[in-house]
Amino acid sequence: MIIADVPYGPAEVERGYADRILRVDLSHNTIQVEVLPEDFKEKWIGGRGYALKLIWDGTNEKTRYDSPENILVLAGGPLGAEPLFPGTGKFIVGTISPLTGTFIDSNAGGHFAPLLKLAGFDALAITGIAKEEVVLCIDADAGAIRLMRAPQGEGSISYAEELIKNLCQGKKREAIAAVAAGIGGKHSSFGIINSIFYDTRRKRLRAKQAGRGGTGTVMRHKGLRAIVVTSNLSRSQANRPADLDMVKEAGRKLKHIIKIQDPRGIRLREWGTTGLIDHMNEFDILPVHNFQMGAHEEAQRLYGDVFRDEYFSSGYPDGCYYGCNLACSKGVEGITLQSGPHKGREVSVDGPEYETAAIAPATGIFDPLFVLEYNWYCDEYGLDTISTGVTTAFLMECTQRGFLTADDCGYPLRWGDREAVFRLIHELASGEGFGRIAGKGIRFLKGWIAENYGRSNNGDSETVRQELEKFGMECKGLEFSLYITKESLAQQGGYGFALKGAQHDEAWMIFMNQVNNELPTFELKAKALKWFPLFRTWFNATGLCKLPWIDVRHPEAANTSEPAKNLPSAQYFVEHYNGTIGTDKGLEDLLRDSERLYTLQKLINLKHGVGTREHDQIPLRAMSPVYLEEYRSRQERYDRQLAEVVGGEERLPEDLQQRLDLLIGIRQKQYQELCDAVYQEKGYDRNAVPTQETLAAFDLLDAETQALIEKYGAND
Repeated sequence: MIIADVPYGPAEVERGYADRILRVDLSHNTIQVEVLPEDFKEKWIGGRGYALKLIWDGTNEKTRYDSPENILVLAGGPLGAEPLFPGTGKFIVGTISPLTGTFIDSNAGGHFAPLLKLAGFDALAITGIAKEEVVLCIDADAGAIRLMRAPQGEGSISYAEELIKNLCQGKKREAIAAVAAGIGGKHSSFGIINSIFYDTRRKRLRAKQAGRGGTGTVMRHKGLRAIVVTSNLSRSQANRPADLDMVKEAGRKLKHIIKIQDPRGIRLREWGTTGLIDHMNEFDILPVHNFQMGAHEEAQRLYGDVFRDEYFSSGYPDGCYYGCNLACSKGVEGITLQSGPHKGREVSVDGPEYETAAIAPATGIFDPLFVLEYNWYCDEYGLDTISTGVTTAFLMECTQRGFLTADDCGYPLRWGDREAVFRLIHELASGEGFGRIAGKGIRFLKGWIAENYGRSNNGDSETVRQELEKFGMECKGLEFSLYITKESLAQQGGYGFALKGAQHDEAWMIFMNQVNNELPTFELKAKALKWFPLFRTWFNATGLCKLPWIDVRHPEAANTSEPAKNLPSAQYFVEHYNGTIGTDKGLEDLLRDSERLYTLQKLINLKHGVGTREHDQIPLRAMSPVYLEEYRSRQERYDRQLAEVVGGEERLPEDLQQRLDLLIGIRQKQYQELCDAVYQEKGYDRNAVPTQETLAAFDLLDAETQALIEKYGAND
């Protein structure tokens, strides 16, 4: 049944932009094509920038994830959809998060954003709440945009597959893409949105995920089951760049570096991101047992060569979009599920990525088949693999330390218990049993467990809560991405200062700091904590993947003044931008443009009450060992560090607990010193509030923002 049907003519793309936004109000079933003013793209770039501006203008401090006025924005960028350059299939989904209560965005790959651009739109902005579940169809070939009643079904990828089969008969499969949310978004706070496209090599639909912060939860709450976009327009020169030769040459140079350097580095084309397990285990920063330990002898069962040799399909250079020779998006065919409602079914698995594979050591299950089945169920249910796994690991440690029992959950949650992990996943998806509680995330669970434990044991709930805060791995409400940070001050700051919460997207400095040792001084760390998020913000605004920049090291980078920035490769991105848009900007110009977006995101956080120094604090385990067994696991290292501070090993306390307490104090002081240094770099006051000068520099100082910073005592 068609609810609304609007004819339209797709706008032509010019220099990377269609200059159109599609606005859909689900409460009133209205569809509107909005023409953007010329200066909009100059100031807000695209992707994350468009989402930030739309949400800043369209929401207020009382807007929550389930408010009708909350906006779900899906936006690509001006450099996306270009097969001549690697990594151009990215887009972001931005909204107010059910986990953090403020702006969240999550990026995904695939063909959705390129086809949306060919259909004539730089972004979708969806408001309202549908009276009944709906599907949005954008058919550029027919010149029609339709809202229709959603078919029944609670999966995510399988739902989109049936939808495409029924709605798009007679169309080329590669001319169709979709996004969909599953049942996990209906019953948990960390539902995802799957970006679904047809893989011409594998001859099946594949999925990439906008996984963080509950974007799928917002989509399901709005009653939007899926969005389907179709366009048969040629992908070649889809951006109609200002200087095609410049774009070609920039892409040629970057592809050459990828071809030469990736096999010498992380080997993403060969192993995908699972190869990071090798490095994290080697450098003692793998999140074993809820980030307690950094390495495990059984982790070798999860190494990149294991997945390559035993599971990844050979002969498939898997890129998220045409033209990417990094091709790190792996897939596994013919896996038989061992448990759950689909037991015995043979499935294909997209991935796994490192973050999903690392859930295995986090929960103590060192089995690649567990990883693959976990990956498939989370994707099909529409659950974030990171938040699901880190929440599970937290609950396992609560059981280990006596704060949670089988009676509380309905079954024990213990390290290495595969059956318990899957039972919890199925309950998260269905909203039944303990899954109804666990699906609210770690921040909620810390309060729930403390209150429950205190009531059951005549204990002090507040004391229990303080203990749980030490190892409940979340910041700003978002569960940690899967890297040990206690041995990397830069990565501690990366997670603490990340505006969306502890997500590697704007904070992945673990390699440059821990592995490559490119930030050896405190000053370099503080400076990197300003510039790195600006690089990442720019990538998410322009529609690009960051991996070709940060994970493939240019051979000349080491000879530059700032090796961590990988400047020779960064210049290729500058050339791609100038060649597409027709500008003559340098890298610093682009980072300044990015800083405007970053500063606006900080203002949105302040509007929602989560932008000050207290919200940049991280769990104790993120900066230090918490318990004696953690200290003992690295005692030689910790004793050496303490000896340097106190003036020799002979001055160390004999009692190990005293040594641990001393180390904790040092690490906490160090983190606060980092806060002061980074805030100064960013142009904030000591409470992490931007100064008037900072806001004025980016044309963001007006009566509204002045009142906002004054609320927090800025410039007193």
